[in-house]
Amino acid sequence: MFDIRKIQEQAILNAIVNVSNQETAQNIVFGKNNEFSSEDNPTWVKNTMKRLESKFDESSAIKIRMNCQCGYGMDEKLIFLNELISSSSSLEEFANNERAKAAGLSFSNGELFLQFPFCPCPMLADVDKLNSKTWCQCTTGYSKVLFEKAFNCSVDVDLIKSVKMGDDICLMKITLQDHLW
Repeated sequence: MFDIRKIQEQAILNAIVNVSNQETAQNIVFGKNNEFSSEDNPTWVKNTMKRLESKFDESSAIKIRMNCQCGYGMDEKLIFLNELISSSSSLEEFANNERAKAAGLSFSNGELFLQFPFCPCPMLADVDKLNSKTWCQCTTGYSKVLFEKAFNCSVDVDLIKSVKMGDDICLMKITLQDHLW
């Protein structure tokens, strides 16, 4: 059985090490003497983000979390997006496909959006409300990788709304760079 907490601990640890060092990563994720290991998941999520945000500026913290995405189910989602792309002649047609709409994609004012009516993160199942959107940036990282693979171009993903921040939906804007249909 997979342990989502262990997966997230390792993902955050590795992402921090990539921009800093092992000691900083250990202190943020586990504490100097592993004192954070006993925190329940909701407490650990909130406190880890506080520790991350206190050590790194906002931009760096976002980049770290974007690199924490797990990639779970990526292959199936990529197949789905490729099917939609191959049956579309424009981004608008792509997003207005009934299957795309059912998956949360939409097109408005020339822009592509992805939304979820609920929080898809299993680590946040017991979290009532987050204090910042930092934790949610792993979803933007996941979406960035997914859409870059599907469209074979650079992609920017902006988190606009988050259910765990009190919004009615999770909403991301997906911006394709230099993609010609």
